[in-house]
Formats: sequence, C-alpha cells, structure tokens
Amino acid sequence: MQNIIEVKRSVSQINRRDLTIIITFHLLAISALFLFSWENLAAMLIGNWIVGSLGVGLGYHRLLTHRSFKTPKWLEYVLTILGTMSIQSEPYKWVTTHRIHHRYTEMKEDPHSPRTGFWWAHIIWIVLGTGQEHDQATFKKYVPDLLNDKVHSTIAKFFYIPTIISAIILFAFGGWSMVLWGVFVRVVFGWHSTWLVNSAAHYWGKRRFDTNDDSTNNWWVALLTFGEGWHNNHHAYPTSARHGLKWYEFDLNWLMIQIFKQLGWAQQIHLYKEKSP
Repeated sequence: MQNIIEVKRSVSQINRRDLTIIITFHLLAISALFLFSWENLAAMLIGNWIVGSLGVGLGYHRLLTHRSFKTPKWLEYVLTILGTMSIQSEPYKWVTTHRIHHRYTEMKEDPHSPRTGFWWAHIIWIVLGTGQEHDQATFKKYVPDLLNDKVHSTIAKFFYIPTIISAIILFAFGGWSMVLWGVFVRVVFGWHSTWLVNSAAHYWGKRRFDTNDDSTNNWWVALLTFGEGWHNNHHAYPTSARHGLKWYEFDLNWLMIQIFKQLGWAQQIHLYKEKSP
C-alpha cells in the first residue's frame, strides 16, 4: 500500500502554455488515425527511436542528467538536439527536473512524486505542478554544467527549430499526413512512454533492490522506452549506464552505448558492479 500525499492546487496555478500544447498535440495525433498508411507508421516508429532512444534515453537522461558516460562534445550536442524533438521542454529544464526527482524521490519536493497519485506522476504535474519550470536559482544549482556551455544555451534557445525542420522534411516526402504521424503521433507516443516511467514504473513491476522509494522494474515500460523501464535498477544505481542488468532485461539504450564505445565515441562508462558477499 502506498502512502498517498494529499496535494491541493488552485486553478490559478494551471500552466496554460503546456496545457494548450498537450491538448493541441493530442487532438492532431487523434486526427492522424484517420490518415493511416504503412509509410506514415514507419516514419513515426523510426522517428520515435531516433528521438526517444538516442535523444531522450541516451541524450537527456543517461548522458546529460547522470553523466553515465562521456562522449565527444559534437555527439553530446547531436544527442541533445535529437532530444529537443521530444517537445519535453528545453534540455536544461528537463535535466533540472530529473536531478531534483532523484534527490527527492517521492518526497514533497519531487516534481512528479507518484505518491501524490498515479495521474499526478503521469501528466497532471506538468499542468498543475511546477512542470519543467523552476526559478533561476534552482537552474543554477542543478545544471551549471549546461548553463555555462554556450552551445547548450543556443540549443535551448532554439529548441523548437529541429522539430520544425523535421516537419518540413516529412512534408516533402509524404505530405501533411506524414507530418501528423512523424511529428504529432510520435511526440504524443513519446510523451506517454516517458511519463509511464514516472507513473507505472513506480506502481507495477518487480523490485530487485530495496530502495527508499517505490521504483519497479517494469518490462513493458522498458520496451516502450528502449530500456528506461528497468527503473528499480536505475534508482538503486542512478549513474550506471546500463539499466537492464540481466540478460533478459532488454536495454537497447545500453546496446547503443556499447556501439558508441566500439566507434570510439563513448568513454568513462559507469557500470553497476554487484557487491561481493
């Protein structure tokens, strides 16, 4: 049984900008279902891997937030740009929120604590909570590494541009229907996949480690997020570049890091080491 913390929010605290974006993208994603084609589905799935795995899982999460491995700066910037196409706010804001989450997991300060309720952790925190918005002092405290990097600052300033460019390319290949699938369906699918790590992977699944939170290893969330669903493993060892610790815990993001290593693009890889009895 989880300890549900009562949280009261006033209407004046609604984040109207994010609410408008979320509603608009969902409506357009629903309309795309009437324009199905295998080509459009392929565009969505390929884009979801590029953005969800390379951009969010590797770039935003394992590289920028936890510094689980090190890459050449050009690759770090490329992965970050791919992450911006998830439309999950500017990179430094995403990283700030996630670093706060790990410092105060399931405590009052956790922006998306699942102990406030499943739907709060999944989506309501973005609309009624702080979302990705924090004061400048908080950003300076949690992400000085990104704020002091001029290239990262430029990427954050123009973080919508890569998505717009991708929409133009998709339109040239497949018209408006491919834009709907390759941008709006992809983004909405990516949102819910990421949000399920915050919600479902704290409610359902198995626990290998006795952490001070409710994080679980959830196989179907791991499939949707290319390995991010092995969440109990991750909360036990946040800096480990590998989340799927057993052979049957499929972790595509870890496999990509191994490929980067073979190419000479990944060094100083942090890994979980099982303690000797």
